[in-house]
Amino acid sequence: MKKVAVVTDSNSGITQAEAAELGISVLPMPFYIDGKLYFEDINMTQEQFYEALKSDAEIHTSQPSPGDVTDLWNKTLESYDELVYIPMSSGLSGSCESACVLSRDYGGKVEVVDNQRISVTQRQSVLDALKLASEGFSAAEIKDRLVQNKLQSSIYITVETLKYLKKGGRITPVAAAIGTLLNIKPVLQIQGDKLDAYSKVRGKKAARAVMIKAMKKDLEKRFKDAAENGKLMLALAYSGNPEEAEDWKKECEAAFPGFDFFLAPLSLSVSCHIGYGALAIACAVKL
Repeated sequence: MKKVAVVTDSNSGITQAEAAELGISVLPMPFYIDGKLYFEDINMTQEQFYEALKSDAEIHTSQPSPGDVTDLWNKTLESYDELVYIPMSSGLSGSCESACVLSRDYGGKVEVVDNQRISVTQRQSVLDALKLASEGFSAAEIKDRLVQNKLQSSIYITVETLKYLKKGGRITPVAAAIGTLLNIKPVLQIQGDKLDAYSKVRGKKAARAVMIKAMKKDLEKRFKDAAENGKLMLALAYSGNPEEAEDWKKECEAAFPGFDFFLAPLSLSVSCHIGYGALAIACAVKL
């Protein structure tokens, strides 16, 4: 039986410390603050990042360099026969496609999984891959299982400010100005490879209610069997607002009795695009 490693990127929300506990490797995603290169959880903490964000520093993300990707793969393959690499969704970044191209030089030893996940749902894919590897599945078999299950997840997210959606071109400056004036909070969704609009309401309280209602509908319909059989992971995420996130967790636990919620901060490279104060709820079917 071949020894299979699991590798992901920091968009999964898995820290370097947690990666060491799990026995996996995490590629830190790069981003720039005022022209200086930083790597998540390497030379930039969550606290430092949000301080820079609040000070209106110029922040933008970047793909990992090919050398950084292959260096991590090569180091991993010194101890393993094969590896499964689980990057963020190809619909949200070009880094997945780049990794697919790089993997062609590894003769089947590196399998890149494009299962269209991000944050806590991507994290669940990592846990699924670890389970399958422990059961003796090959890298190719793990990839196939994850891809087959790729649409068995759901994310709803609301933002505190429209500034970053405007900056990223997702809404126009006029729409952002009117939305800010009227306290409009968009609710966005990820049901596949991309971030799409779901709803828009007045105020954060209403946005939270919309997300809970949407997730309840998912549990009653799309994920009914998994929810009833204990095969559904439920999670919450936030960007720089841990106190609000704890209150959000209490609200969700009351709305979904009998379910445990995993709570985690969003990765910094995701927060670059949505800003401070986001809240999200997500689920994924466990393999």
